[in-house]
This record gives sequence, structure tokens and C-alpha cells, in this order.
Amino acid sequence: MSAAADGSRFGYIMDLLERGKVTIKNIERELICPACKELFTHPLILPCQHSICHKCVKEILFTLEDSFTDGGSESSNQSSPRIRIHSPSMDRIDRISRSGRKRNSLTPRTTMFPCPGCRHDIDLGERGISGLFRNLTLETIVERYRQAARAATAIMCDFCKPPAQESTKSCMDCSASYCNECFKVYHPWGTVKAQHEYVGPTTNFRPKILMCPEHEMERVNMYCEICRRPVCHLCKLGGSHANHRVTTMSTAYKTLKEKLSKDIEYLISKESQVKSQISQLGLLMKETECNGERAKEEASQNFEKLFDVLQEKRSVALRAIEASKNLRLEKLQTQIEEYQGLLENNGLVGYAQEVLKETDQSCFVQTAKQLHVRIQKATESLKSFRPAAETSFQDFVVDVAKQEEVLGDLSFYSSGLGVPEINEEKSKMYNKAVISWECPGKADSADIYVLEYRKLNKDEESVTWQEIEVCSKSKVISDLDNNSSYAFRVRGYKGSICSPWSREVILHTPPAPVFSFLFDDKCGYNSEHLLLNPRRSSVESRAGFPLLLGAERIQVGCYTTLDYIIGDTGIAKGKHFWAFHVEAHSYLVKVGVASSAKIQEWLHNPRDVTSPRYEQDSGHDSGSEDTCFESSQPFTLVTLGMRSFFIPKAPAAPKDSASRILPMPSCIGVCLDYDKGKVGFYDADHMKCLYERQVDCSGIMYPAFALMGGSGIHLEEAIAANYLEYQDDI
Repeated sequence: MSAAADGSRFGYIMDLLERGKVTIKNIERELICPACKELFTHPLILPCQHSICHKCVKEILFTLEDSFTDGGSESSNQSSPRIRIHSPSMDRIDRISRSGRKRNSLTPRTTMFPCPGCRHDIDLGERGISGLFRNLTLETIVERYRQAARAATAIMCDFCKPPAQESTKSCMDCSASYCNECFKVYHPWGTVKAQHEYVGPTTNFRPKILMCPEHEMERVNMYCEICRRPVCHLCKLGGSHANHRVTTMSTAYKTLKEKLSKDIEYLISKESQVKSQISQLGLLMKETECNGERAKEEASQNFEKLFDVLQEKRSVALRAIEASKNLRLEKLQTQIEEYQGLLENNGLVGYAQEVLKETDQSCFVQTAKQLHVRIQKATESLKSFRPAAETSFQDFVVDVAKQEEVLGDLSFYSSGLGVPEINEEKSKMYNKAVISWECPGKADSADIYVLEYRKLNKDEESVTWQEIEVCSKSKVISDLDNNSSYAFRVRGYKGSICSPWSREVILHTPPAPVFSFLFDDKCGYNSEHLLLNPRRSSVESRAGFPLLLGAERIQVGCYTTLDYIIGDTGIAKGKHFWAFHVEAHSYLVKVGVASSAKIQEWLHNPRDVTSPRYEQDSGHDSGSEDTCFESSQPFTLVTLGMRSFFIPKAPAAPKDSASRILPMPSCIGVCLDYDKGKVGFYDADHMKCLYERQVDCSGIMYPAFALMGGSGIHLEEAIAANYLEYQDDI
């Protein structure tokens, strides 16, 4: 495309701007800093291509640095904070600089922060803020906007005698504004000042010169196509852009200007289409409003039906209680009247006293017989007093627990949204909990999920659910209590529609905080028999010449040696838990703990040959097991192998070994309570203790393992949470 064509296109666009089809006031939202929500002040271009005020960048970095200093190591484990600054001020920066902190030119030491525009973490590198370009174009547009906003307040001439005249131009070299007459006086023809650069009236006299951030004395004159940023000739010759493909600034200017012009032309040509779509959106808004009112009316009617049912139930219950109350009061009142007749000079007693006055014997006997029976009954009632009616209304208590739960789950429901199912195989507890779920294949997938969990506590039956919104189909949960059971459930939401709750899944946390370590490849490690993976998280025993050379000894009833390996980190106090997997095909594996003293003794006096028959917990029955427990092996271990877990035999236990053999769990855990001198072995999948015993915790205790034959051990890896909490909107 020729330069003339390019110029005509640019002139066409500027003509549209001048005719008011695209006014400066319509772009106000593009000129607002995403951090302070005010017009940009000295904007800088971030690596994500968003702009932010220079003072806002410093304020964010200082805030992050202060939070890291206050939070210590705990803050380092959290995801990047999301900070929004509403009114940053240079006063805070000045205050921080006066507080005695040693910073280089008020530049924060922290260089990683979240972009307020896109929420992605930005790394400013070693140069920090000084490595960012000024967005001079945006600065100019903001200044034009400010001038348009204060058009009623004119910029006055700086050199007129009172009264000052309105300025018509500003000199960028003199940093002053002039009216026509003063400009002629101070910039006469034929002088050096006549060559000064002048623009329309302005208050922004910052030089529009883009300097290289890495080479402060050099102007940028090239454009790096790899990094997509302007560079100077020193950057290309020996700097960080030496091997990058660069082009001249004029070529980049022409190319980008042509692209931007085409984009603007395309948008302007689609003006009628945009207006049509705006009209369509307006109709959709009206339709949405009508449908929303209709949905509100239908929901109100449904709730009115529920209210009517509850009102009817309420009336029936109250009538039943009122009738029962009146009947009981009537019975109690009758009983009161009967007892009042037993009082002297009242009722039965008074009547009996009058009967006693009868002197005719036949008449007295006739009347007294019936009266005697009545008095006997009254006397018996006095001996065993029982109220005529119950005062309690326990039979009329309304149980609404189930109804409350149903009403609590009352929401918009669609049968098309499938019920999520928590995958128990992928969900597990270790140092944290990872909960994964799936949805039925044919059902609609949800836009968002709500995961709820609660701690199961026998003392507190009504523990409230804790709720987490999740965009994916898995979630890592931290800060769970040790040695506790938790119930989890999940439901899906699609707009305002939700699915029923999934089936509750109960998982158990470890009995103690998780202890992290790797296999030690130096202390007693036999590289001829054992093979470590590069990460030192798994170990396998491998066959080789030493095993072949031991074949002759095997023929005479003796077995090959156990190969020991320990963890690279020790325990000196507290309670700790670790877990691992043992290969199902493993012949013989021992796991447990070892003290530093026992390790030193074992290293100085290694055992060349060990017979499993004479080892306390090898799984082989022997009478000598009870007497040589500590001397038979250097460490406190239990035995696994051939898909079985062997519980060591106690001195007073019966000789039947069948009761000491359990199926080998897929994941085994060890819990060491250093302070109490106890070690326990767990089924780590269900956190169930299989065997526990006392252990001598003298010195530093290390996780210990031993392998023989074809065996393999894999340490349980910690659950890592590395989920982004924002959408990729760049």
C-alpha cells in the first residue's frame, strides 16, 4: 500500500473524529486506571500490555512487600494476592521512604504482582519498575481528554500583563503557554526560539521522547518482533535482544498503523450492524425483564401453595392441642372438686358428720353402708395420689427436621442436570485433601460446582457445612484437623438451576501432621542391590551378581541379606505421619523407624547374612523370636510381603501365626509419637491403626526400610494445589 493511500485512510479516520462521530468523551472508560479507578497519571505499559499509573505500581509493590514481611513463610505458600487500590497516594510512598527502609530510589524489592486489569501475575524482572516503558500515546490522549473536559476553563497566557489573555499555543521547549502577541514577542523570526516545537494550549510539558529502559541515554529506534517492544541499537548489538529479529521503527510504525487503521475502518463499516445488534439486545432485555417477572410470579405462587399447606397444618395442630388442653383441664378440675369434698365441713366429710347424728339404728345402717364405701375409696386415693390428666404435651411436638432439610435444599431444579459423583479412587487425604468428582456422560455439564464439607464430631452432631465454589471438577482443601473424619458432598449449578446433592463420601485425615522426606542415597545405601529413581521418592531391589553368588548359600538353607535404606530427614520431637505404597509383587519388605545410635552401630557392624527364620517380625514362626527381638535386627520394623501384613509376635502371644497375618493395604502409613515413645502402623486408605508398639526414641529417629528379593517402595507424594482462580482473558 502506498504512502498516499495510507495517508488518505488516516485522514478519513481523523475526519470522522473531527465530525464528532467518534467523540473523545466516549472513550473515557479506556482512560481509567484499573487500580485507582481514576484517569491515568504517567501510565506505564506492563508486560501483559495493560497500562497502569506509575504511582499505582509502586503502591501495589509496597503493599505486597509489607504483607510478605508481616506474613512470613505462611504468605509464601498462598496463591498470589489479588489487590485493588482505590486511591493510591504518593504520601504513602514518601512515608515509607522516611521510615528508614533502605530502598534504591523508592523502588520496591518485590517484582511480582498481579495485574489489576487481567489478574495475571506479572514479573518485572531485575530492573523492576525502571524496566517499563512510559505509554506516551495514552498520556497524550488523557491530556486531550482533560483539555476537552475543562474547555470552559481556558489556559491563560503566562506572559501577558493583567488582564491575561487566553493562550493559543504552548511551547514544549519553553514549557509555557502564549497568546498570539506574546508568542511573536518571545519567539521572533530569525532567532533560535523560532525553531521551538509548539502545540495547542496544554499544561503537560513532559518531553515526548521514548528512552530505552536498559540503556537510559539511548533513544529507541528499532522494534523487536520477538518480544514485541521497542529497543535501542545497544540492545540489538550486545544486549538481551542480540539474537532476536528486529525491524526499523519506521517499518514497525507503518505496519502497526496500517493494521490499526484497518481495524478502525472495519469497526466503522460495521456501524449499522452494531446498531442492529444493540436494538436486538434491547429487545432481549425487555423480554428478559418480562420473563423474569413471570418467573417471580410463578415462584411466588408456588411458595403461596406451601404457605397454605403450612397454614392448614398449623391450624389443625393448634386445634388438636387446644382440645386436648380443655379435656385435661376438665378432668383436673373434677379431681379438685372431689378432693375439696374430703375437707372438714365441706362435702363428704360434712355429710358423714351429719349421718353420725342419726339415732335410729336401721336408718343409720342403711345410709352409712354406702357412705362407708365412698369414704374408703377416698381414703385409698389419698394413699396413692395420681393426677387425672398429664401436664406434658410431648405427644403434640411437631418434628420438622426433615422438612427443614428439604426446604433448605429448595432451589430451582432441572432433571437435565446430572448429579455429580465423587470419585473415591481419585479423592484422598494426606497433607491436604483433594476431592475429585465426575458427572454422568449424557447429562448436561454444570457451569460451576459447590463443594461442601463438615467435620464429623460425636460431641457436636449439628456441625454446619462449609461451602466452596469450584469451577473445575476437583478441589484441594487445606487446614483440616488431624485424626478426624470429614464428610464431603457436591452439587452442580447451571445458571439458576442446580442438581441434587451427590452421595456423601467420608474421608479420614492422618493421625498426625505429614512428615516429608526422601530416601537417603548416602547413609548405608547399597547401590548394587537397590535402585533409586532420580527424585529419590521410590526404591526397588534389583537382582545382580551378588544375588547369583549367594545362590550356593541359599541351597544350604541360608537367605540373602536385607538391604536397608533410611530417610534423609530425622525427627527429634513431636508427632509425625508418613505413608508409602509397597509393590504387590514384593517378596519381603520391612518398614519402621531407626534411631541415629542404631544406624551408627549398624554401619560399623553390618550383617552380611540374615535368616528370616530368626528375625522377630519376618512372618516365619520360630520359638527364638521372643528372646532375641532387638538383637536380631538393627531397627524397629514390621514385615510386609506376598500381599500380606505380618504383625510381630508378642512374648505372651499364642504360637498360632494365622491371627497375626492381615491383607496388605494398598497404602501403608507410619505414625511416630516421639514424645510418648510410640510407633503405629496404619492402613493409610482408611486411617486405621493395624499395630502399635513402644519404641526407644533416643537421639534422632529416621524412617527406615529394608528390602529383599524383588520388592519396591514408593513414598506418598504431597498433594499440591496449583489452581488458577481467574480466567485466562488475555
